[in-house]
Amino acid sequence: MENADQQVLNQLTEWIEAGEMCWLATVVKTWGSSPRPVGSLLCCNARGHVAGSLSGGCIEEDLLEKLHKGEMAKDRPEVLVYGVTPEETERLGLPCGGQLHVVIEPISDQSALPQFQHIVSRLHARECVQRTVDIATGDIVTEDVPRYRRLEFVGEFENTETPKEKFLVQSYGPRFQLFLTGAGQVSSFLAEMAQALDYHVVVCDPREHLLEQWLVDGTQLVSDMPDDAVRKYANDHFSAIICLTHDPRIDDMALMEALKGDAFFIGAMGSTRTSDKRRERLKQLDLSDEQISRLHGPVGLPIGSKTPAEIAIAILAQLTALRAESGKCEITVDFREAAAAG
Repeated sequence: MENADQQVLNQLTEWIEAGEMCWLATVVKTWGSSPRPVGSLLCCNARGHVAGSLSGGCIEEDLLEKLHKGEMAKDRPEVLVYGVTPEETERLGLPCGGQLHVVIEPISDQSALPQFQHIVSRLHARECVQRTVDIATGDIVTEDVPRYRRLEFVGEFENTETPKEKFLVQSYGPRFQLFLTGAGQVSSFLAEMAQALDYHVVVCDPREHLLEQWLVDGTQLVSDMPDDAVRKYANDHFSAIICLTHDPRIDDMALMEALKGDAFFIGAMGSTRTSDKRRERLKQLDLSDEQISRLHGPVGLPIGSKTPAEIAIAILAQLTALRAESGKCEITVDFREAAAAG
């Protein structure tokens, strides 16, 4: 499944390929309460079709009206600020005190098509790419980068006399992925809750009869051996790997590969005693102490969870806390380092 950025950029690329007049809008700054975070995307075409969102709907309607009337962003990007006055805030339905600064880029020909095709291909390969836009000219430069970085807007929003000093620098990365070994009850609850948090969920279990009984829609089911599946599906910085079978023959195979790979989080379910025994087994598989130290076991925050649903909540809470804490750090944060430190 695609994340929100991929959906918008895929649709935009299709419109450019078809030769349609279209626009890309990006939230570059928020103030106070805002309906959508910095980096949110929306694209629209001259026929009024829209993908993505900037708010709950009122801003989109106002933006489309301005674009179709030719009031802005006709031949170069522009910065539009919503929520400057209390009257506008009320009219647009923005939260109290909320403001949105939006960059709108017009795309009237296919000159930018190679850049957007490259971005889409990088996302499809679960790789990161950065796009720099000169607000004065609309020129776009793309650069492959190792990891996702926060959006950066260079220049003053209010200073319209020196547009050459304005640049939008935004990176795009793949959707976060949760790779689960074991098609059991905990996995079912975890998969369902994780999808609500916009994770792509892969469930691996070589026991095909359990996969046949799987009931959670929207998940990717894999019957490969766990070590092969980790190498194929979850060897990147945007994947978290959780082992949930209680069967060492399955979980240890996944962990043996995962702890040598690039996943930002690796965890395994079990008691403290079970986790200690697991670490001893992993040492016998020629894993180093440094590699084994990456394992979170028992996985999940210690909230006294007992039932499968409670265990799923504890695991997702731990992942959410890690990602939130990492987001407070420098934009070059490595989730693997943050997970090991946590």
